[in-house]
Amino acid sequence: MPLALLALAVGAFGIGTTEFAMMGLLPDVAGDLHISIPAAGHLVSAYALGVVVGAPLLAAATARMPRRTVLIALMGLFVAGNALSALAPDQHWLLAARFLSGLPHGAFFGVGAVVATGLAAPERKARSVSLMFLGLTVANIAGVPAATLVGQHLGWRATFLGVSAIGAVAIASLFLLIPPVPGPTPGGGLRGELAALRPLPVWLALGTTVAGFAALFAAYSYIAPMLTDAAGYTEGSVTPLLALFGVGATAGNLLGGRLADHAMRATLFGGLASLVVVLAAFPVLMRTQWSAAAAVLLLGTAAFVTGSPLQLMVMEKAAAAPSLASSANQAAFNLANAGGAWTGGLALAAGFGTTSPALAGAALAVLGLAVAGLAYGVDRRRVALGGGAPGRLVAAHVPAPPERVHR
Repeated sequence: MPLALLALAVGAFGIGTTEFAMMGLLPDVAGDLHISIPAAGHLVSAYALGVVVGAPLLAAATARMPRRTVLIALMGLFVAGNALSALAPDQHWLLAARFLSGLPHGAFFGVGAVVATGLAAPERKARSVSLMFLGLTVANIAGVPAATLVGQHLGWRATFLGVSAIGAVAIASLFLLIPPVPGPTPGGGLRGELAALRPLPVWLALGTTVAGFAALFAAYSYIAPMLTDAAGYTEGSVTPLLALFGVGATAGNLLGGRLADHAMRATLFGGLASLVVVLAAFPVLMRTQWSAAAAVLLLGTAAFVTGSPLQLMVMEKAAAAPSLASSANQAAFNLANAGGAWTGGLALAAGFGTTSPALAGAALAVLGLAVAGLAYGVDRRRVALGGGAPGRLVAAHVPAPPERVHR
């Protein structure tokens, strides 16, 4: 892994840890602040709202700034948000701090993806994005369980102080390892950046992200009751199984990056089709403990195979503003989180059974395939009408010193 990508992965690890650790700390936070578990759950929503709001706004506001400066500033905001979370005296201050922590999330991954592709040879762009996202998936294996353990033994505030320390390490890594990358040449300003998001192919790419990852979260949001009520696991066994999901996500992320460099569209279609099959098989796989464990592993693998190709496709379709488009894709991921959980909840509330959220997810994955197919048809039509083949992402948006490219 190039050292510059390692710096991005460290930042991604910290962001992934703080995003998901709150779910395991809800009982501790609720007890300490004397609020109910549902009220504490709003802290998860506050972070997600910060991501959705901050991703496009911060990416647009910093579009003409040097990339390394932007990444360091975003990570500084991340450190501040987590430090304020640790010091929050009550629920309201903690809600505000969690919202602040979420603001830099999408823009960091968006700008980071552009920097990562600029540091790679043309045939390794998807792989470079997957290496950055490696920090996020590894956070589900090591960061989140460790953060939960720290919170349970030293208090939840210690967890957020620890995450702030990870952010500080990321800032030092970004300063030392990321080459001084200038922003794009000044031109259209904010209006030009936003104009790059108008074409239909951009919105179809974002729609594929929303539908595809909503499929994942429709099932994953309710994975614990599936494992306990359907597969017969004890509650204490759920945490190791969630780490197994992280292993699958890491494998899928690396596999998707490697395959997408050879055939981006085929990798996307294959990943979505695999997700349909895995989710549709959940009612059967959840009948025994060994097959349920396999289902959790396969779910992470199938879902995250699509991560790198989706990120690259959005950047390619909005090549005039890749940072803004890439950040908007991160907002789409979080919309998928909320929408998928809501859809899976509808299936449960309707009385369709414990594994019904997975079937709702399979339907959403089919929708994702349909949107991806529509996007492919639009591209083919543009070529037929003389619009030219869809261009690959141009590395010139992120010039990199020659010695950094093939390390």
